[in-house]
Amino acid sequence: MNQQELCESLSIKHKNFIEYQLSLSSQEFIASKNEKWTAGQQLEHIVISVSAVNQALLLPNFLLKLIFGKANRKSRTYDELVQKYLSKLQAGGRASGRFVPKTVTLDKKDKLTKKLMSEVEKMNRKISKLSENELETLIMPHPLLGKLTLREMFYFTIYHVQHHHEITIRNLKG
Repeated sequence: MNQQELCESLSIKHKNFIEYQLSLSSQEFIASKNEKWTAGQQLEHIVISVSAVNQALLLPNFLLKLIFGKANRKSRTYDELVQKYLSKLQAGGRASGRFVPKTVTLDKKDKLTKKLMSEVEKMNRKISKLSENELETLIMPHPLLGKLTLREMFYFTIYHVQHHHEITIRNLKG
């Protein structure tokens, strides 16, 4: 995906997730079944994840290189990145530390959805300023997947929200 496609995909997937969250009743938003995260916790997890990437992107590119190094390989495709993530999950990988959401009450729903929209807009502004070369050579760490190129991190962010959208739907049905 090029910059425009990354931005469009990020916007669409997150918009779909936000619209779904906003469509949930109060009870659905806070319901937990089988000790799974509530819809509100799924939302907070996505906000935390997107915000973390945006925080790293605040660093100037030369600092990203200095701190994390440069890519020594070509970016994986979107499908390859998704497969790597799914295999890590199948091997028992889970969110940890600051990425695990706390209890999310109903009064946080609007604030979290607005924050997520704002964070996606920030990410898209940053993507539009990156060159194709920077997408391929700049890297940052992912807690489960290791060092990813920026392109791969954006692929992950696109898939991640879709993944948690599907989990939220499944958890509310079952």
